[in-house]
Amino acid sequence: MGARNVTQTLRGALVLSSAAFIAKVLSAIYRVPFQNLVGDTGFYVYQQVYPLYGIGMTLALSGLPVFISKLVADAPDLASQQWVARRVYHWTLGLAVGLFLALQLGAPGLALGMGDTRLTALIRMVSWMFLVMPELAVSRGYYQGRLQMFPTARSQVIEQLVRVVIILVVAWWATTHDWSVYAMGTGTMVSGTLAALAAWAALPHWRRPVSGPVTATPHLGRRLLVEGGTLCLLTAIMVVLQLIDSFTVKNGLVAGGMSNSAAKSLKGVYDRAQPLVQLGLVVAVAFATSLLPALTSAAHHRQAQTFKRLTTTMMRLALVIATAASAGLITLMPWINQLLFGDAKGTEMLAIYMGSIVFATLIQTYNSVLQSRNQFKLTVVALLSGLVVKASVNQTAVHLWGGLGASLVTVGSLAVMTAIIWFGSAPQLRRGIWTVAFGVKLIGCLAGMVATVTIAKLSLQALIPALTQSRLAIGGALVVVIGVGVVVFIVAALSCRLLTVREWLTLPHAAGLLRYWQKLTQHGGK
Repeated sequence: MGARNVTQTLRGALVLSSAAFIAKVLSAIYRVPFQNLVGDTGFYVYQQVYPLYGIGMTLALSGLPVFISKLVADAPDLASQQWVARRVYHWTLGLAVGLFLALQLGAPGLALGMGDTRLTALIRMVSWMFLVMPELAVSRGYYQGRLQMFPTARSQVIEQLVRVVIILVVAWWATTHDWSVYAMGTGTMVSGTLAALAAWAALPHWRRPVSGPVTATPHLGRRLLVEGGTLCLLTAIMVVLQLIDSFTVKNGLVAGGMSNSAAKSLKGVYDRAQPLVQLGLVVAVAFATSLLPALTSAAHHRQAQTFKRLTTTMMRLALVIATAASAGLITLMPWINQLLFGDAKGTEMLAIYMGSIVFATLIQTYNSVLQSRNQFKLTVVALLSGLVVKASVNQTAVHLWGGLGASLVTVGSLAVMTAIIWFGSAPQLRRGIWTVAFGVKLIGCLAGMVATVTIAKLSLQALIPALTQSRLAIGGALVVVIGVGVVVFIVAALSCRLLTVREWLTLPHAAGLLRYWQKLTQHGGK
């Protein structure tokens, strides 16, 4: 039975990870056609209110279900699991009703704080999805805790598919029928509630009458607040930073002398960074945290040497993949911006924003290490400190330097969070993970990749003077240049032994790559 449970757990984790990956990719890529349909000002309207939906989605999709699944898994029998689910449902229902009322009644004030009272209807429309949140969160967490991952996986994918289709259909309809950008935004916000209802309909009913004695979980409310709240805050950290931007970027631009309409348009350009960062985070965190189940098992069984090895592997992979993705996006940002969004507006501020991929990835990955040891306080302190930095400095930075200032503060606040989490943790936990030799090798690999990509980009522009006038041509050129960059980085990493063989083998298809590299180097040596 034990072996079967382990197999079921691993298979379920793979199913759930795959579904989460698909959902996050869908959540990122739809913004590109959406922006192309509604323009920068329409994108601004949507993105101003989106963080409120994003917080609700975090509660229902990832933050609370993970915590609830842990509570359910720890319960000794079915009756106790049902008791836990019902108790947590009551707590989350109270939270959901409170958030719904706060958004309904506070919408005019929130819209005024964002500098645009016409956003009131959008905020009120978002609030309805919070009423579905308790059912989604508890249902998903209950089945995950019982090692039944398919219901959650199915509901995640259905939710994002329904939402994306509604958003794009509404955007197309609004564009072809001359709706105002605010009517369009209100229509797209309906998608959150309808998608949540579709996801709920796809989940099996979890309330069943169960007889028998119940083993109550002590301090449930406190654990929900501390552990569940920490998970939700961590998962939603980029969304919370976006929410601070909603209150400060447009207002800061206007305070700096920009007209109201120009400020809305530039905020829409600034928000182009979101899908790019989200995709970078999905890839980097997915690879880095693939070892999380093994890490948790090592911590539970007090296997100190295995735990240390896995921690080192996770953190090195996180840094390598995140810095490579960030450096590539920064180097190619003019082309990426024009390919995806039709022009090169705001390229500098978008390029700077890409630095947030590195710090956000490290925060999420290292928090997995701390979580496996049931350490939560340090993460809370770090996240709150970074948010205070962002909230207190952002509008002034925007006033002085425009959108560039907001990008700098976002990266800076994430750097503060990373530093607090890293240096605040036990020295023995972080010792030896990133050595000087590793850092020098990584910088060398990145420099070689950036130099090669830059030369390839300039060469193509010289050979094809009209390259930047066609999005199709830019797309073809990007495929070539990105391929060159990936090959150069991998060859450099293998040549200087940036990662150990064991670390390479944690990546997909790395075994074949290593065999090919070994044959190549042996042949070259002869």
